[in-house]
Amino acid sequence: MEDKKDSLKIALVQSLLHWENPAVNRQMFSDKFEQITEQVDLIVLPEMFSTGFTMSPSNIRKEEGSITVRWMQEMASIKNCAIVGSIVFEEDSSYYNRLFFVKPEGNFESYDKRHTFTLAGENEKYSAGTERLIVEYKGFSICPLICYDLRFPVWSRNTQNFDMLLYAANWPGKRIAAWDALL
Repeated sequence: MEDKKDSLKIALVQSLLHWENPAVNRQMFSDKFEQITEQVDLIVLPEMFSTGFTMSPSNIRKEEGSITVRWMQEMASIKNCAIVGSIVFEEDSSYYNRLFFVKPEGNFESYDKRHTFTLAGENEKYSAGTERLIVEYKGFSICPLICYDLRFPVWSRNTQNFDMLLYAANWPGKRIAAWDALL
Protein backbone atom coordinates (compact mmCIF):
# COMPACT_ATOMS: atom_id res chain seq x y z
CA MET A 1 0.00 0.00 0.00
CA GLU A 2 1.26 3.45 -0.90
CA ASP A 3 1.93 6.08 1.74
CA LYS A 4 -1.12 8.27 2.13
CA LYS A 5 -0.74 11.83 1.00
CA ASP A 6 -2.54 14.68 2.75
CA SER A 7 -4.44 15.45 -0.43
CA LEU A 8 -4.77 14.65 -4.10
CA LYS A 9 -4.32 17.30 -6.76
CA ILE A 10 -7.07 16.66 -9.31
CA ALA A 11 -7.57 18.12 -12.78
CA LEU A 12 -11.11 18.01 -14.16
CA VAL A 13 -11.04 18.11 -17.95
CA GLN A 14 -14.23 18.71 -19.86
CA SER A 15 -15.00 19.72 -23.40
CA LEU A 16 -17.54 19.62 -26.15
CA LEU A 17 -17.06 16.22 -27.76
CA HIS A 18 -16.79 15.22 -31.40
CA TRP A 19 -19.76 12.90 -31.86
CA GLU A 20 -18.82 9.23 -32.18
CA ASN A 21 -15.27 10.11 -33.24
CA PRO A 22 -12.83 8.49 -30.78
CA ALA A 23 -9.63 9.37 -32.69
CA VAL A 24 -10.48 13.08 -32.85
CA ASN A 25 -11.57 13.13 -29.19
CA ARG A 26 -8.38 11.40 -28.03
CA GLN A 27 -6.29 13.96 -29.91
CA MET A 28 -8.37 16.82 -28.48
CA PHE A 29 -7.83 15.52 -24.93
CA SER A 30 -4.11 14.97 -25.63
CA ASP A 31 -3.92 18.65 -26.59
CA LYS A 32 -5.81 19.65 -23.43
CA PHE A 33 -3.45 17.53 -21.31
CA GLU A 34 -0.52 19.55 -22.66
CA GLN A 35 -2.14 22.61 -21.06
CA ILE A 36 -1.92 20.99 -17.62
CA THR A 37 1.43 22.43 -16.61
CA GLU A 38 1.39 21.65 -12.89
CA GLN A 39 1.92 18.11 -11.64
CA VAL A 40 -1.43 16.55 -10.74
CA ASP A 41 -2.25 13.21 -9.14
CA LEU A 42 -5.43 12.47 -11.07
CA ILE A 43 -7.09 13.63 -14.29
CA VAL A 44 -10.86 13.11 -14.47
CA LEU A 45 -12.48 12.87 -17.90
CA PRO A 46 -16.21 12.91 -18.69
CA GLU A 47 -18.51 9.96 -19.16
CA MET A 48 -18.09 8.45 -22.65
CA PHE A 49 -15.33 10.97 -23.33
CA SER A 50 -14.20 9.34 -26.56
CA THR A 51 -17.60 9.29 -28.29
CA GLY A 52 -20.14 11.45 -26.52
CA PHE A 53 -23.16 9.89 -24.78
CA THR A 54 -24.13 7.74 -27.75
CA MET A 55 -27.10 5.40 -27.85
CA SER A 56 -25.64 3.80 -30.98
CA PRO A 57 -22.72 1.79 -29.58
CA SER A 58 -22.68 -0.42 -32.67
CA ASN A 59 -21.45 2.65 -34.61
CA ILE A 60 -18.19 2.44 -32.62
CA ARG A 61 -15.65 -0.12 -33.82
CA LYS A 62 -14.98 -2.75 -31.16
CA GLU A 63 -11.22 -2.03 -31.30
CA GLU A 64 -11.81 1.57 -30.18
CA GLY A 65 -12.25 0.45 -26.57
CA SER A 66 -8.81 -1.16 -26.44
CA ILE A 67 -7.24 1.69 -28.42
CA THR A 68 -8.65 4.21 -25.95
CA VAL A 69 -7.43 2.22 -22.93
CA ARG A 70 -3.92 2.09 -24.45
CA TRP A 71 -4.13 5.86 -25.05
CA MET A 72 -5.11 6.35 -21.38
CA GLN A 73 -2.12 4.23 -20.33
CA GLU A 74 0.21 6.27 -22.51
CA MET A 75 -1.17 9.59 -21.21
CA ALA A 76 -1.02 8.40 -17.58
CA SER A 77 2.65 7.54 -18.09
CA ILE A 78 3.45 10.83 -19.82
CA LYS A 79 1.60 12.93 -17.21
CA ASN A 80 2.79 10.69 -14.34
CA CYS A 81 -0.70 10.59 -12.84
CA ALA A 82 -3.82 8.46 -12.86
CA ILE A 83 -6.52 9.07 -15.46
CA VAL A 84 -10.18 8.13 -15.05
CA GLY A 85 -13.10 8.33 -17.48
CA SER A 86 -15.72 6.12 -19.09
CA ILE A 87 -15.97 4.85 -22.66
CA VAL A 88 -18.13 2.63 -24.83
CA PHE A 89 -16.70 -0.86 -24.39
CA GLU A 90 -17.79 -4.04 -26.14
CA GLU A 91 -17.17 -7.39 -24.48
CA ASP A 92 -18.76 -10.81 -25.07
CA SER A 93 -21.24 -9.34 -27.59
CA SER A 94 -22.52 -6.80 -25.03
CA TYR A 95 -21.88 -3.08 -24.71
CA TYR A 96 -20.92 -1.41 -21.45
CA ASN A 97 -20.52 2.17 -20.31
CA ARG A 98 -17.21 1.23 -18.69
CA LEU A 99 -15.07 3.46 -16.50
CA PHE A 100 -11.33 2.87 -16.48
CA PHE A 101 -9.08 4.04 -13.66
CA VAL A 102 -5.59 3.93 -15.18
CA LYS A 103 -2.53 4.43 -12.98
CA PRO A 104 0.78 5.95 -14.16
CA GLU A 105 2.42 2.51 -14.29
CA GLY A 106 -0.20 1.42 -16.84
CA ASN A 107 -2.21 -0.97 -14.69
CA PHE A 108 -5.94 -0.28 -14.53
CA GLU A 109 -9.21 -1.28 -12.94
CA SER A 110 -12.66 -0.93 -14.43
CA TYR A 111 -16.25 -0.37 -13.36
CA ASP A 112 -19.41 -0.86 -15.44
CA LYS A 113 -22.12 1.74 -14.88
CA ARG A 114 -24.77 0.19 -12.64
CA HIS A 115 -27.68 2.56 -13.24
CA THR A 116 -28.18 3.15 -16.92
CA PHE A 117 -30.20 6.20 -17.92
CA THR A 118 -33.56 4.73 -18.91
CA LEU A 119 -35.03 8.03 -20.17
CA ALA A 120 -32.41 8.02 -22.95
CA GLY A 121 -32.79 4.27 -23.57
CA GLU A 122 -29.30 3.52 -22.26
CA ASN A 123 -30.70 0.40 -20.57
CA GLU A 124 -31.70 -0.96 -24.00
CA LYS A 125 -28.21 -0.54 -25.48
CA TYR A 126 -25.83 -1.10 -22.57
CA SER A 127 -25.57 -3.87 -20.00
CA ALA A 128 -25.58 -2.70 -16.40
CA GLY A 129 -22.74 -3.48 -14.03
CA THR A 130 -23.25 -5.38 -10.80
CA GLU A 131 -20.18 -4.56 -8.70
CA ARG A 132 -18.80 -1.37 -7.22
CA LEU A 133 -15.10 -0.68 -7.54
CA ILE A 134 -12.80 0.62 -4.83
CA VAL A 135 -9.43 1.76 -6.15
CA GLU A 136 -6.42 2.23 -3.89
CA TYR A 137 -4.35 5.15 -5.13
CA LYS A 138 -1.69 7.16 -3.32
CA GLY A 139 -3.05 5.88 -0.01
CA PHE A 140 -6.64 6.88 -0.75
CA SER A 141 -9.56 4.52 -1.28
CA ILE A 142 -11.58 5.89 -4.20
CA CYS A 143 -15.02 4.71 -5.31
CA PRO A 144 -15.57 5.81 -8.93
CA LEU A 145 -19.11 5.85 -10.27
CA ILE A 146 -20.71 7.09 -13.49
CA CYS A 147 -23.20 9.91 -13.99
CA TYR A 148 -26.74 8.58 -13.40
CA ASP A 149 -25.48 6.39 -10.54
CA LEU A 150 -25.76 9.67 -8.60
CA ARG A 151 -29.57 9.26 -8.57
CA PHE A 152 -29.29 6.14 -6.40
CA PRO A 153 -27.94 7.01 -2.94
CA VAL A 154 -28.02 3.41 -1.70
CA TRP A 155 -25.46 2.55 -4.43
CA SER A 156 -23.30 5.49 -3.32
CA ARG A 157 -23.50 4.76 0.40
CA ASN A 158 -20.08 4.45 2.00
CA THR A 159 -20.29 0.90 3.31
CA GLN A 160 -16.69 0.12 2.35
CA ASN A 161 -14.93 2.98 4.12
CA PHE A 162 -13.69 4.71 0.98
CA ASP A 163 -12.16 8.18 1.24
CA MET A 164 -13.54 9.64 -1.96
CA LEU A 165 -16.61 9.18 -4.13
CA LEU A 166 -15.79 10.23 -7.70
CA TYR A 167 -18.32 10.67 -10.52
CA ALA A 168 -17.35 10.72 -14.19
CA ALA A 169 -20.36 12.37 -15.79
CA ASN A 170 -21.84 13.75 -18.96
CA TRP A 171 -24.68 15.64 -17.26
CA PRO A 172 -26.48 18.24 -19.40
CA GLY A 173 -26.21 21.88 -18.40
CA LYS A 174 -29.97 22.38 -18.52
CA ARG A 175 -30.34 19.92 -15.60
CA ILE A 176 -27.42 21.24 -13.54
CA ALA A 177 -29.75 22.20 -10.67
CA ALA A 178 -30.62 18.51 -10.22
CA TRP A 179 -26.92 17.58 -10.34
CA ASP A 180 -26.06 20.16 -7.68
CA ALA A 181 -28.96 19.05 -5.45
CA LEU A 182 -27.99 15.38 -5.72
CA LEU A 183 -24.35 16.03 -4.93
